[in-house]
Parts: sequence; structure tokens; C-alpha cells
Amino acid sequence: MALRLADAADAVSMARFDAADLDVQIKADATHVTEADLATERAIRDILARERPEDGIFGEEFGSSGSTIRQWIIDPIDGTANYLKGIPMWATLIALAVDGVPQVGVVSQPALSRRWWAATGQGAWTTTPSGEPRRLSVSTVDTVDTASVSFQSIGQWRDVGRLDALERLTAAVWRDRGYGDAWPYMLLAEGRLELVAEFGVKEYDIAAHVPIITEAGGRVTAFDGTTTLSDRSVVATNDRLHEPFLTLLHDA
Repeated sequence: MALRLADAADAVSMARFDAADLDVQIKADATHVTEADLATERAIRDILARERPEDGIFGEEFGSSGSTIRQWIIDPIDGTANYLKGIPMWATLIALAVDGVPQVGVVSQPALSRRWWAATGQGAWTTTPSGEPRRLSVSTVDTVDTASVSFQSIGQWRDVGRLDALERLTAAVWRDRGYGDAWPYMLLAEGRLELVAEFGVKEYDIAAHVPIITEAGGRVTAFDGTTTLSDRSVVATNDRLHEPFLTLLHDA
């Protein structure tokens, strides 16, 4: 079901990607929204309304409706700023949460012909150039000084008063980059990074990543180490370095 939702979303989002006449508006929170964000979420909601009317939905653009016991959590275009600039680093995020815990996740990046997905107990997977699925596994790196990390943006850390933690992190690891949006989480699940951390995230920004990372052997928590999605922070790791990273980030 989640993969079919992603197929429908890809068709809508790609139809308007890099369009010269793309309609772009500014939301109340000063972020951008395009006609494609709205149309993509509508396409997903229309299918769910027909085929899963008993399920609830929580989407970035149209809010929440229905049950919270089984709830689809949707970010129609994660990386709208990239989308409206014609940069192919954006994705549709689709998760199914049961009692608040994400059990299914799909991250689809159609501009780069990439997709990742997972369901609890069924492993995490991605597409390959041959079209065959490949199972994902996080890295076995077990020391902070040999780790490669993605911290998203400096501004996020500055806004929450955590620049000191970011400086400690970047000084301690082998390599740091701000890859941005959904992609670094998928690099983590593929075993190419050891940590992704950011602030200012909503449930729809992270829910789809949780099953993919955990089924690949990783771990996802908030900055304080709890497993909530509503803290507006996230620390995702290859698991074996989770506690060392949390200690580093909180070591005043």
C-alpha cells in the first residue's frame, strides 16, 4: 500500500518539477509551499480515502484527520526549497504509525530515481540500478573519530543554543557534512554515515525514516535520548555509536 502511495505521489510531483510556471506561496510559518506540495498530498489522501477510510492521516499541508491509532504521516515534498529551485534533492515521505509508533516507512526521491522502504520485522530496502531490491544495513564503525556525520544546517543548532555541541561533534569525528533533508538519513541506513542530527523537525519530517533506519540496524531518538517524534529534534545513528554521540553532544 505504502509503495503504491509513493508511485502516485511521484507521478504528481515529477509532473511539475522544474516547471518555469510553478506556483509558489509563503505559508504563515514563513516556509514555502508549491502547487506540487498540495497536489501530491491530495493524491495520497485521495487513495487513502478510497482504500483505507478507517485510517487517520497527518500531513504537512492539510493537517490531521481521523484516527490516531492507525495514522498515515505524510510529507508530500520534503525539501520544498530544493524542489522550487530545480534541485533534485527532495523526497516524498510516507509513514504508517500504529499507536504513535512508525511501523512502515517509504522515502521516495523520484528526481534521482531512488526509493527506500521498510516495515517492522521485514527489513529495510532500496532500489538498485538493475531494478532489484537491495537490503540495507547500517555501518559497523564503532569509534567516534572514524565516523562520518551529517548535521543539517548550522542555523538549526544556533537557533536552539546548541552551537557548542555542534562544534564538539565536528571536532571529534572524521568527516562532517550538511547533506540536508531526507537523503542523509538514507545514507545512514545504507551504511555510509554514522550519525544524522537536526532540530526543528516535525513528526512528518522524521516518521518515515524511523522504520527504515531501525530495520537497517540503526537507532533513532530525540536529542534527549527519548523515542518520541514530537520533541522537534532527532539523533539517528548506526546504534553502536548512539550512546557515545549522545554523551558527546551533552558534554558541557
